[in-house]
Formats: sequence, structure tokens, C-alpha cells
Amino acid sequence: MWGLDAYHLARAQFAFTVGFHIIFPAFSIGLAAYLVVLEGLWLRTGRDVYMDVYRYWLKIFAIVFGIGVVTGLVMSYEFGTNWSEFAYRTGPILGPLLGYETLTAFFLEAGFLGIMLFGLKRVGPRLHFAATCMVAFGTHLSAAWILASNSWMQTPAGYTIVNGVFEPVSWLHIIFNPSYPYRFVHMLGAAYLSVAFAVGAVGAFHLLRNRANKPARVMFSMAMWMAACATPLQIVAGDVLGENSLRYQPQKVAAMEGDWQAPAPGAGEPLVLFGIPDQDKQTNHAQIAIPHVASLYLTHSWAGTIKPLSAFAPGDLPDVPVVFFAFRIMVGLGMLMFGAGLVSLWLRRRGRFYDTRWFQRAVVALGPSGFAALLAGWVVTEAGRQPYTVYGLLRTAQSASPLATTDVAASLAAFAIIYLIVLGAAALFLLRLFATPPACGEDEVVPIPEYAATPASWAAVKVTPSGRPLKGER
Repeated sequence: MWGLDAYHLARAQFAFTVGFHIIFPAFSIGLAAYLVVLEGLWLRTGRDVYMDVYRYWLKIFAIVFGIGVVTGLVMSYEFGTNWSEFAYRTGPILGPLLGYETLTAFFLEAGFLGIMLFGLKRVGPRLHFAATCMVAFGTHLSAAWILASNSWMQTPAGYTIVNGVFEPVSWLHIIFNPSYPYRFVHMLGAAYLSVAFAVGAVGAFHLLRNRANKPARVMFSMAMWMAACATPLQIVAGDVLGENSLRYQPQKVAAMEGDWQAPAPGAGEPLVLFGIPDQDKQTNHAQIAIPHVASLYLTHSWAGTIKPLSAFAPGDLPDVPVVFFAFRIMVGLGMLMFGAGLVSLWLRRRGRFYDTRWFQRAVVALGPSGFAALLAGWVVTEAGRQPYTVYGLLRTAQSASPLATTDVAASLAAFAIIYLIVLGAAALFLLRLFATPPACGEDEVVPIPEYAATPASWAAVKVTPSGRPLKGER
């Protein structure tokens, strides 16, 4: 289905660049939220270990945020070069949405990032915490605008078409299109879990080297709490999003399930655990399936059915093998993360959470699993929408620029070389930071301003950074 013409090369280039890019905004979203929690705990409890962990991940956040900005700019240029027809036809709708993302979210992040990185001693703990919160809010606001744009392409609403150009009719319906709430929640969950397992892997790595490292213990513990609590919620969010996709994008769901033909009456939809989809023959080779299971989670009935792939015109189908395998990679990794969360709860109950080295090694191995699942999910989302850029309305082939094949091939090769060099170096630098043990400070003894006239022994009472006595010191 793929060739070496300009159209397919442009698709490959965009897939390559967005695949690199999506990791870094997701990392920024989840890590910013984690930094807010860490600094809030530091302010609340006065325990320096939380600030030690905060400082450790703040450096990483700065690098990840910068890379995310740069890689995002590249894609905006691609809209004008390789996808000019798409930009022209959807510009009245997507242009303002992306502009709002820059004017609100990016300016908010950029405005407070300097305070977050360098301002703790200059503005004080409380204002610094406010800056951290604003940066985190900015990352989430950015995700909200980007997901609104992408969701509109998946389930367009609130528009009219004038001379082939999409014109806005209702911005409320454009932004809050039918799939937007579900995609936004599912994306945030993916970002949180990706960061949780990255943090957990770093903490587990350093616990394997030094079991007494307090910041590593905090990282490991907080990450596994997130895994245990958030993974089930993410599974539920994915199920709800699947129901939404079944309603508005039935081809995508059928491709995810590898469902080529309607089952016999009463047989229900089987869960295809494994198979090799053959799009030409409309069948799965070497299929292993469990009867009725897919009916339960797709239709919530024992014998419910969905519209099979054979019911659609061949030209309206996505690349079924790509969607099929990407979906199983995403679900499989999600089940592994869910299992890790359950094991962590069992180990906590038995008092062996920090001492079970095989589990720590397993968490290190699962470090990239969240980002791999996130990438697989984006493949399902974007490849499953094909052959459309605006689902059901604007085909991808109609969105491409009239470029020569050699021009697109040259830019693709240049991008591949530059990305592999620059981002490869960034990845190595991040791995070096991950391998650096987190500093382990001690709780400071801070004089309490309001107790200045009290006996000298009171001036040594430990307090939180906000001036409150530590629990047990009152």
C-alpha cells in the first residue's frame, strides 16, 4: 500500500517527525504534574527529600521541554510545505486553535519557566510553587488545544464547507467535538503513566545500587502508587474512548479487532489474541481467538456484533495490519503496567516493597513501556483514521502538496539524519542524567519568624518552608 512517490514519502516524513515529537510533550505534561506534587509535599511537610527529587527532575524537565518545543515547530512547517492543501482547506478552523495554543499555553509556560528553574531563592517558596503550578497548567492547556484540533479531525463538528474550505459555524462544537473529552482524558492518563514508569525505573535503578537512597525510595514508591491507582482508570478511559470510536469511526475499531466478516448469528465477536491480517484476502492467518470476549467489551453483551471490515468499501479502509498490531502492542504494554501496579501493592502488604530486587529490575525494564504504549496508541489513532485527514470529509491524498518526489525524499533524508544525531545526543544526555544518583539532603533547621522572641531552644524547631512547624515538632 506504500510506494516511493511524493505522497507516501510525505506521510512517512510526518509520521517520523510526529513520532519523535509526541514523546516530549507527553513527558512534559506528566513531569510538570509530578513536580507540582513534589513541591507541594515539600511545602506541606518540610521534608527535604521531596525537594531533592524535585531538583533532580527539574533539570530533566527543562531539557525535555526545550526538545518538545523545537520538534513541534518542525511539524508546523511541514503543514505549509508537504500538506499545503490540508492547511488551506482546514486553516479557518485549525489555524485559530493552534494559534490559541501558542498565545495561551506556550506563553504561560515560557513566562513562568524561568522562575521555576532559577527563582526559588529570589521569589520564595510560595511564589515559586505558584510558578511551578502555572507551568504545569500551561502544559495541560497546550494539550487541551492540541487534542481539540486532533479530535476535530477525527470527529469533525461545528463547521460548514464553502468552496472546499472548512469554515467555522460554532466554536463550542468545534472544540468540544464528540471525541474530544475522551481523547483528552486518555492522553493525560497516558502521559501520567509514561512519566510514572520512567520515574519508577530511575528510582528502581538507583535502589539496586544503593537501597538506602532516600530520594530513590521516594521516586520508586510514588511511581508505583501511580501505577497501581492510575492504570485501572486508564483502562476504563480507553474502553470509553473505544465505545466513542465504534460510534463515529467504525472502520478503525474493526481494524483494531481484525474483524473481517460478520459472525454467525449468536456467535458474538471473538477476541483475536493473535493473527496476521491479510487485507487483500480479507482474513487473518494463524488466528488465535477467544469466542464472545470482544462482544463483551465492545457491545457489553454476550452476542453483540459490530460492522465488519468487509462491509466497507476497500478504498475507505485504513492499513489494517498496522492498526491491528499497534493496538495489541498498546494493550499488551498496558496489561504489563497494570500487573506491575498489582505486584507493588502485594509487596507493600508483605513489607518487601523496597527489598525485592527482581521486581526492581522488572520496573527498570518497564521504564520505556509507557512511552512505547503511547506511541502505539497514536499509531492506532492516526493510522486508523486513514484514508482521511478530516474523517469522512477530506482524504489524505487530497491534502498533500504537489511536490516532486525527489524534493520530499531529500527533506525526509535530511530530517532523518538531523533527528538521529541531535535527538540521539539528547537521549544519551538524558540517560546520563538518569544514571546520576539523586542527592540526598537532610531536613534543615529553620528559625520560625513568629517565635523570634521565645526561648532560644524554640528557635531550632524544624518548620516547613511555609513557616509551619513540622508534624511532631509543635
